[in-house]
Amino acid sequence: MKKIVAASGLAFTLVSGVWPPAAPIPPAPAAPRTPAVCGDLLGLRIPASAIGLPTTGGEVTAAQPVPAAGSGAAATGAYCRVDAAIHPVDPRAPDIRVRVALPEQWNGKAMMFGGGGYDGTIPDVTGNVPFGPTDRPRPLSRGYATFASDSGHQASPGFKPTPSLDGSFGVNDEAVRNFAGDALKKTSDTARFLMRAHYKSGAPVRSYFAGGSSGGREALAVAQRWPTDFDGVIAAYPAWNAASLDLFFGYEAQVLSRPGAFLGTAEQQLLHRAVVADCDGDDGLRDGVVSHERGCHFNPRTLRCPQGRDTADTCLSDAQIRAVTALSSPLRWRYRLASGETGYPGFPFLSGADMSTPLLGMGSEPPGRPMPKNSGYGVQFWDQWVRYFVTRDPAYDSLALDPRRPGAWQQRISELSALQDVNNPDLRPFAEAGGKLLMLHGTADELVSHRSTVDYFHRVQKRMGKHATDDFARLYLVPGANHVNIDTSFAASWDSLSALEQWVEKDAAPLRPVVRDANPAANGRTRPLCAYPSWPRFTGTGSPDSADAFLCSSTP
Repeated sequence: MKKIVAASGLAFTLVSGVWPPAAPIPPAPAAPRTPAVCGDLLGLRIPASAIGLPTTGGEVTAAQPVPAAGSGAAATGAYCRVDAAIHPVDPRAPDIRVRVALPEQWNGKAMMFGGGGYDGTIPDVTGNVPFGPTDRPRPLSRGYATFASDSGHQASPGFKPTPSLDGSFGVNDEAVRNFAGDALKKTSDTARFLMRAHYKSGAPVRSYFAGGSSGGREALAVAQRWPTDFDGVIAAYPAWNAASLDLFFGYEAQVLSRPGAFLGTAEQQLLHRAVVADCDGDDGLRDGVVSHERGCHFNPRTLRCPQGRDTADTCLSDAQIRAVTALSSPLRWRYRLASGETGYPGFPFLSGADMSTPLLGMGSEPPGRPMPKNSGYGVQFWDQWVRYFVTRDPAYDSLALDPRRPGAWQQRISELSALQDVNNPDLRPFAEAGGKLLMLHGTADELVSHRSTVDYFHRVQKRMGKHATDDFARLYLVPGANHVNIDTSFAASWDSLSALEQWVEKDAAPLRPVVRDANPAANGRTRPLCAYPSWPRFTGTGSPDSADAFLCSSTP
């Protein structure tokens, strides 16, 4: 069991500029006690002293019992659903809205869920971990007390095409700091306070965190900044270098706004089919999945239209070829960022990612003025970032800001990088406290490049040594899996939570894990989940739908 303590003074200075932290939260007992009546929590005051970063306290705004429901893997036992508001220091900043599910049959453990995009809504506390198993109980159903927050602002419910793209909160400094990471500490401390109040006990005996995308960044943030708060962390497709990714999204917007550069939906699909056809068999089996992504080097010029002109949806023009090549290649900038980041590695559009996936792909309209709602998620993310985080001018033309030469906005971008890029590779405090880290990323991710996750993992290995990294961390790349695990050639389903529990609680590291394809038409096919840098190669014998017929290859 870990003792929950406040982060170091250095972390507080970097993240919030505030010192000193609150007093440590008392350690948890060996087992939970009989819970109190759910409704008794309504109106409970949450003192600022219970929260390890500055707030003005908070209170429980709702508490109601929820009866058992569902069946099979989707069954949920009875629980107490608690909503709370954490009040800011700046009276102009929004509250942090928190939700906690307190099961009647508590196993003494806690699970915090991360958000996605610009957050702004509370994740489903009855939900599953990213890439989680569809045939196993979810954390709440296993007896976990689960919790999450909106990260300190409330997205407009009617924001199109999705509330997770509402970045309008970026005009407030405290809201930005909360989104960048502060809300994680404030939320987890509040949730533990409510657990102690409800169960009449100390802190949870074990605490875990799981998140994907922005939630994956949040997962790495808690491991880096508050290394004793969580025993185990699942970081899926993490946008850890968030400001750097924003700059790449800006580059994407500029590239695709050039005359003739945008690929229509049919052309996006044409490119993806051609890449898969060219690289699918590199693993010894044609199954629609590019397993050896690093070995796939598709040449888009094989799809060139006659004279390089955009004459049909069955070929690509020279302008389109230049665009997709640029977005599949690394971007470097020549100015300094406070975070130290110098670039972004590009997307695997020429090695397996599908540009045409709804919402998260390239979109059906090119970037423009104003930014169309049917343009890709990434360029809309950039548009919000420029207008609300960088310039704080909602009328600003985001296409007028060149991410490679930001001019007068360079200093502001640098300041945001220090807040948003969660890039500290020194995870020794987390590892020395017994923490374990599972990192997962699909090699067909069209929104957060898996190459970026590989980059961070390499940095951890370089800083800590490969042997020391192996003692507490694993990176698994899932061939064919994309950003949200739908409309993809391989929908990853793995019981990472059980694997993490075994590693944390029994010191049993994952051994030959197997990932299942949750696509309905896949008939439950499985593949070995290979630890990076290995990838699954078909042996040539056995069922191609069984992981037993594959080996994890280390061939570059």
